[in-house]
Amino acid sequence: MLIDKSNLKKDSLEGKIVLLTGGGGGIGFEAGRALVRLGAEVILAEIDREKGAGAEKRINAELNTDRAHFFEADLSDEKQLGGLCAFITERFGRLDVLFNNATVTPFGPVGGVAIEEWDKSYAVNLRAPLLLVERFLPEMKKRGAGTIVFVPSSGAAPYMGAYEVFKTAQVELCNTLAAELEDTNIAAYSIGPGLVKTETAQRGIDTVARYMNISTDEFYKMNESKMLDAEAAGTGFAISVALAERYRGQEIGAIQALIDAGVFSGEQEDKGGRDYDAAERAAVPALIGRILATYADQYDGWLKRNIFERQWVLRDFKKTAGRSADDMKNTLEQMAHALERGDFSAPRRFSRDLALLKTYYEHQHKLLQGYEKDPKKLKENSDIITGWVRDLESALSMI
Repeated sequence: MLIDKSNLKKDSLEGKIVLLTGGGGGIGFEAGRALVRLGAEVILAEIDREKGAGAEKRINAELNTDRAHFFEADLSDEKQLGGLCAFITERFGRLDVLFNNATVTPFGPVGGVAIEEWDKSYAVNLRAPLLLVERFLPEMKKRGAGTIVFVPSSGAAPYMGAYEVFKTAQVELCNTLAAELEDTNIAAYSIGPGLVKTETAQRGIDTVARYMNISTDEFYKMNESKMLDAEAAGTGFAISVALAERYRGQEIGAIQALIDAGVFSGEQEDKGGRDYDAAERAAVPALIGRILATYADQYDGWLKRNIFERQWVLRDFKKTAGRSADDMKNTLEQMAHALERGDFSAPRRFSRDLALLKTYYEHQHKLLQGYEKDPKKLKENSDIITGWVRDLESALSMI
């Protein structure tokens, strides 16, 4: 199992009661498998009886245990959702981890998806996670412990509106909840799997590709840098639970959890390139160090802002750079650590990330022009941001 390659203790979740919705197949199955491996009691909530019962049987047989528990439930049906909650309370007495993994994927143009499908997406992709939070959060607060996980999507995309609108809303629900739980021992965070070839995803991608007039293979090719297999994504989900306190209030990807637990190195494939000369080898670590220091200073400043300003800045960063501010910080730190080990191919492997950060700083510069009215301050701050851009241009020119 991939989880066995991690640096986590094999009993790191021993005794934890985990509700994993959508646990019957694909990423959910692999997450449940890894969670049980780490010692948790896992309730696999699944609408498909055959898949759910099969998942329970396969996990328990493989790991020689009885800690995987299938419960059949349609999360769009509030009565069935209530039955699920009652089962957990009666059987286990509490819930330690709520992992909102279940989803439905109605894809198609905004005007081409039936309103009933929009309603179903709302019920499963947003309303059910909210209802489960309302049900289990009070008890978590009484105990002073708990973990709540959301699995959102990356944002608006053509022909995916009926899915993305509600999955993206999970990010804001999580951000709100994390802020409200800031002074508690309850961690809330979001984790995305990346693009994974599961049965559920395949059905949706076939539809999107058709509307985009490309083949399914071409769609996957366009997004290959974001792809993981189901076991890797599910293992990342499980690892994130064990490291929940680290991710409190963040929006991360499964790949980040895999890196943090030592399963993956975190370094992108080296596509080759010229060698650095002696002068560049002396200059590169200092340059990357300066880029990291600049970003870290900005990142710390964002976290110190009031909740409304902070959330606006973090949303703007993700919209412009195409990834969360947390992910960018982790990536820059990985690059700096690689250089410290004498690995001078790191900037080349992370070139796309440097280019994205450059795009964000250029965006900041543009925003500044319409915000700062004092000519002296405008020039001063413009020069600062221009310096950041030049540092990134210098790094990119060495690749």
